Amino acid sequence: MRVFIAGATGAVGSRLVPLLVGEGHEVIGTSRSAQRLDGIERAGAIGMVMDGLDAASVRTAILEARPDVIVHQLTALSGPAVDFKRFDAGFAATNALRTRGTDHLLAAAAEAGVGRFIAQSYAGWPNERTGGPVKTEEDPLDPTPTTASRETLAAIRHVEGATTEAGGIVLRYGGLYGPGNLLGRGGAILEMVQARKLPVVGGGTGVWSFCHVDDAASATAAAVTRGAPGIYNVCDDDPAPVREWLPLLARSLGAKPPRRIPAWLARRLASPASVMMMTDARGASNAKAKAELAWTPAWPSWREGFAALEPKAPVAA
Repeated sequence: MRVFIAGATGAVGSRLVPLLVGEGHEVIGTSRSAQRLDGIERAGAIGMVMDGLDAASVRTAILEARPDVIVHQLTALSGPAVDFKRFDAGFAATNALRTRGTDHLLAAAAEAGVGRFIAQSYAGWPNERTGGPVKTEEDPLDPTPTTASRETLAAIRHVEGATTEAGGIVLRYGGLYGPGNLLGRGGAILEMVQARKLPVVGGGTGVWSFCHVDDAASATAAAVTRGAPGIYNVCDDDPAPVREWLPLLARSLGAKPPRRIPAWLARRLASPASVMMMTDARGASNAKAKAELAWTPAWPSWREGFAALEPKAPVAA
C-alpha cells in the first residue's frame, strides 16, 4: 500500500516509517523542513515538504502522493517545560494542527479518494473525571475542563470528531516515553522530574496511562491494515496513580524523590489544571486495541519501561 505519513519526523512518525517500509509498504513522509527529509529517505521512504497549516501545501502533497492510507501525526510537542498556568498557550501550535491541520488533511483525502485515514489523539487527562479510575473508548471526554486546558481539549475533540465522522480511525496514545522522548514534550517532563519541579500533589491519586513510543508506532502500523473505523486507546496494560509512577520515574532517572505538596498550594503556585492532572485524571483501557488491531505492547507496563530508561545525571534542584 502507499502510506502517507503527515509528520514523519516526530516521536511516533520517525519510528513508524521504518516499520512500514519493513512491511513492504511504499511510504511517503512529510516534514515542514527540507533539512529533515534526509532522515525520512534514509529509512527507505519518500520525503516531501509540507506545511500542515497551509491548505494548498497539504492538497498539493496528497494529490501528488495519491496514497491509499493517510496517517496524521502532525504535532508540535517539543519545547520548554510545561507551564500549567498557561497550558493552552503551550499547546497552541499542536491545537492548530489538530483543528485546521486535520481539516486540510481530510479535505485533501476526500479529493484524492483516500480510503483509510488514521489520526493521533491522546488518552488520559481528557477523560471525564467521575466514576472508575480507568476509562474505555465508550466513556465521554471531560465535560468540564479547567480554564487552562479548555482549548486543548476542544482541539482533541475536533480531531477525534472530524476523523470519526469521515469514517477514519483515532488512536489515543498514552503518555509517550522512550529514548529521547518522555510524555510527548521533547523530554520536558523528564527535565522537570530531574529538577524536582514535578511534585506529587495531594494524595497523588490521578491515574495515568503510558505508552512506549515503539508501542505507539507498532499499534499505528497495525491500524494501517486492521481495525474498523472508530477510537482506540493505545497504551500499556498498567494504568497507575501519580503516587506510584512519579517516584519510580525519578529513581529510574537517578533523580531525587519528588517533593510532595498539598493540593491547595499547587492551585496557588501552578493552576487547577495541574491539580486535576495529578489528583483527578483517569487512565485508559487498551482492551479494544489489543483485540481489534491484533496488537500487544512490547512494554506492557511502565514499571519495566521506566526502569530501562538510561539514567541521567541529576539536575540541581
